[in-house]
Amino acid sequence: MESSNMFGRSLLVALIGLLPALALAQNAVYRFSPVNQWDINKTAAYWNPIIKYVSEQSGVRLELKIGRTSADTTAYVLAKEVEFVFSNHLFSPEREKLGWKVFGRRWTPPLQGQIAVPADSPITRVEELKGQEVAFAGPEAFIGYKVTQGYLQARNIEVKALFAGNQNAAFAQMFAGKAKAVGSNSALIDGYAAKEGKKFRVLWTSDSYHDLALMASSKVPEKDLKAVASAFIGMHRDPVGKAILLKSSQEVGLDPQAYFLPATGADYASYRRFYQTVPATPR
Repeated sequence: MESSNMFGRSLLVALIGLLPALALAQNAVYRFSPVNQWDINKTAAYWNPIIKYVSEQSGVRLELKIGRTSADTTAYVLAKEVEFVFSNHLFSPEREKLGWKVFGRRWTPPLQGQIAVPADSPITRVEELKGQEVAFAGPEAFIGYKVTQGYLQARNIEVKALFAGNQNAAFAQMFAGKAKAVGSNSALIDGYAAKEGKKFRVLWTSDSYHDLALMASSKVPEKDLKAVASAFIGMHRDPVGKAILLKSSQEVGLDPQAYFLPATGADYASYRRFYQTVPATPR
């Protein structure tokens, strides 16, 4: 009897010891890292209400994790410090091996890479940028840097790249006269023009690409991924979620109809085609 009681007590102690681990598993906190399209304050103003809503609706807790620059944020992703991302930095042949899964994207009109100058600039042709300073968000920006710089290199137009850390800072550098032009994407140029009252002259526009992808790490359990995906994709159909999306979009100058919809890796075939033809340097 005594040995039986001892076994029972040992089993109870073992089960009690497992409780914290079980609780942690049931209340996992996943880090969500969106690319820094704007400065940290604007990025947080856009994303925090959205991920709070998604966490509440899905029962899966997400928290925002962003670096000082877009390159810093992508470094977190590559170091496997996050579980969910909103990014287009993971479609190169090397990074596709990391196993990130596309489950959604943000509805916006197709995005194009653009090279632009202030509307009153004397520069009217891309060729005139040779040897000049051109501002970019950072070396990880796919459409804003890799696509635009790839075009410049293909035309043998060598420029002095200035990396501002985020797109708003790149625009500010150009309008302050620290750079002659900017590389960006069409939505961010249009949004900045609308919100800040600035006017651009676009010198070149690329082919079209889908907006950034919502992606999950391969280590996220399928049930959690499905719950998070459902919350993002159903957000615009819920009056509360729709109001949050509208307010967040207004904070940063996005199209008020910019909701989330289902997507797969096939939606990003144009990114893969780019990497098959791009010069090595902007990869």
